[in-house]
Amino acid sequence: MSTHDTQYHDDPIRRFLEPPPLLLIISGPSGVGKDTVLDAMREAGLPFHFVVTSTSRPPRPDEVDGEDYVFVSRDEFERMIARDELLEYALVYDQYKGIPREHVRAALASGHDVVMRLDVQGAETVKRLVPGAISVFLVASSMGELEQRLRSRQSDTPEQIRVRLAKARSEMEALASFDYVVPNRDDQVARAVADIDAILRAERLRVGRRPIEL
Repeated sequence: MSTHDTQYHDDPIRRFLEPPPLLLIISGPSGVGKDTVLDAMREAGLPFHFVVTSTSRPPRPDEVDGEDYVFVSRDEFERMIARDELLEYALVYDQYKGIPREHVRAALASGHDVVMRLDVQGAETVKRLVPGAISVFLVASSMGELEQRLRSRQSDTPEQIRVRLAKARSEMEALASFDYVVPNRDDQVARAVADIDAILRAERLRVGRRPIEL
């Protein structure tokens, strides 16, 4: 251990005022605006490292490989599962999604807070595996607003929208297991970003934070 590190660990003030990076999970039902909020967080200049989810589904027309998701074949995803390379994964609407474990470790080593965008099932899994993670559940102002957002994407069939809405209703039951709920109302994404920023600020000042262990 270097002299600098020794001084850091021996200084009780610095240990509390310069805590290690946070691991933030942003989740919520399909159509709630997780990507919109993340983009707005970047535009607002919040310093964080985003861990990109890997998925076996094909990209949408406006999505960029390596930025929105890491798009891989179903066979490659199943090889990642077999090699135990994923912190968590799930089969959602017959498509795999998961977080590579090494990507999270590298992100935490950068010194910045780390943000993961996960579906509700994945968020619950990571929270169970990493109790020190902070979980935020995004909600729309109503189920009607959520339905309108899903329809406006024009990427799903009416049957797919019906399934997503039914799943969203069941996912709302998981809200109580999250640390925070943040409304993402139409045309008020800046307010959602401000709420998340406030959560991060408060968590940095929390006494007795659990360490992030992967």
